[in-house]
Amino acid sequence: MATALLYDCFSGISGDMHIGAMADLGVPEDYLQGELGKLRLASEFELVLAPGRKMGITGTQATVRLAEDAPRPHRRLAHIVEIIQDAGYSPAVETRATAIFRALAEAEAGIHGIGVEEVHFHEVGATDAIVDIVAAALGLDWLGIEKAWSRTVEVGGGMVRCAHGLMPVPAPATAALLEGAPCSYGRVEAETTTPTGAAILRGSVDVFGEPPRFTSARVGYGIGQKDFAIPNVLRVLLGTAEVAAKAATAYETETNVEIDCNVDDMSPEAFQPLIEALFEAGARDVMVTPGLMKKSRPAHRVSVLAHPDDLPGVVERLVRDSTTIGVRYRDVQKWMLPRETVTVPTSLGDVRVKVAKLPDGRRRWKAEYDDVLRLARDRGEDYLAARDAAEREIAAWMND
Repeated sequence: MATALLYDCFSGISGDMHIGAMADLGVPEDYLQGELGKLRLASEFELVLAPGRKMGITGTQATVRLAEDAPRPHRRLAHIVEIIQDAGYSPAVETRATAIFRALAEAEAGIHGIGVEEVHFHEVGATDAIVDIVAAALGLDWLGIEKAWSRTVEVGGGMVRCAHGLMPVPAPATAALLEGAPCSYGRVEAETTTPTGAAILRGSVDVFGEPPRFTSARVGYGIGQKDFAIPNVLRVLLGTAEVAAKAATAYETETNVEIDCNVDDMSPEAFQPLIEALFEAGARDVMVTPGLMKKSRPAHRVSVLAHPDDLPGVVERLVRDSTTIGVRYRDVQKWMLPRETVTVPTSLGDVRVKVAKLPDGRRRWKAEYDDVLRLARDRGEDYLAARDAAEREIAAWMND
C-alpha cells in the first residue's frame, strides 16, 4: 500500500488554497513556518493560517502577506533555484520545488518561443508564488506522499488580467501546464485555477484520473479568498492506494472518459450505424448492452470509451444518431498492456497481428479479423478454415 493523495479541484486550485489544504490534512503550522523561515526572502512575507468557511464548508485558509517594502523583481529560473538550494532543504523537497518551477519555466518558454533559462517570471516569480510552491513541496514531503492523482480540474471562465494583458481564462501558462489533463470550464465567471496552482499539479500529480484503488483516511479543505456561486475550496483526500510497483511499470496508462446512455425506443438495426458514427467521432471502444428498464421495457445501454478531447464530438453523435436525450460521463484511468501491430507473411497473404506484452514477459497476440476475412474471400475459402491456417503460421513465426 502506498501513501496517496487525490486532488479534487472542482473549484480549481491556487497556491494559497493548496497550503490551506495541506495544513488541514495535518501538516503542522510550526513546521511550515520554520521551514519557510529558511528562505533568504523570509523577511519579505508572513504566512497566516486560520480557520475558514465557504458556503458551510470549513477548512483552513492560508494567506501570504507581503511586506510593504518587499521587492517585486522578475526573477529567472536560475535565481529561484538558487534561493531554494540556499535554504538547505532535504533533497526531496528541493527536487520537487525545483521541478514545479521548471514546469512553469517550460510553459512560459513555449508561450514566448524562447529557451527555459531566458524566461523572466512575472507573477509566478514573485515572493508569494515562491512561498506557495516551496510550501507545497514541504507539505507533500511531510505527509510522505508516494503517489498522487487528480480528478478533473475546473479552470473557470471569463477574462483575467495577467502579464500578457487581458486574456481569456485559463491564462496562457495555466493552459500550457494543464495540457493532457482533464479540465472543466465555466462553472464561475472567474479564474479558479492559477498558474501556480496548475504548476503544483503538474509537479505533484502522477496520474490525472481516478485511482484504481484508493482508501481515504482524511479530507482536507483549502479555503479560497474569493466568493463564488460554488464553494471556493480545494478538496484533497489523503489515504492509501494499492499499487504494485513492479506491475505498474509493466502497463501503459491513459486518462479516458466513459460516456453512456440508455435507450429504450430505438430499432435494433439502428445500432450498427450508430456504432460506426461513434468510431468516426473518435471513440476508442463502443459496447451495447441489453437490459430492462422501468415497466420492464427492453432497452440498451450504449457505453463509449474516448479520449477527453473527443468528448464533445462523441456526445454530439450519440445525441444525433440515437434516440437518447441525455448522456452521462466520468473520468476513468485506463491501464493497458504495451502493444504493437506487426505484419506477418502467411501462405494466404500478409496478415496484421496485434501483439501485447504481458507483465511476465510473455506475448499475447491476435490476428486482425478484417485481414483474415478478406484473404478468405479472395481465395474462396470459409473464414474459420482460413483463420486456423493463418494462426498456425503466425504462431510458428512468433516462436522463431
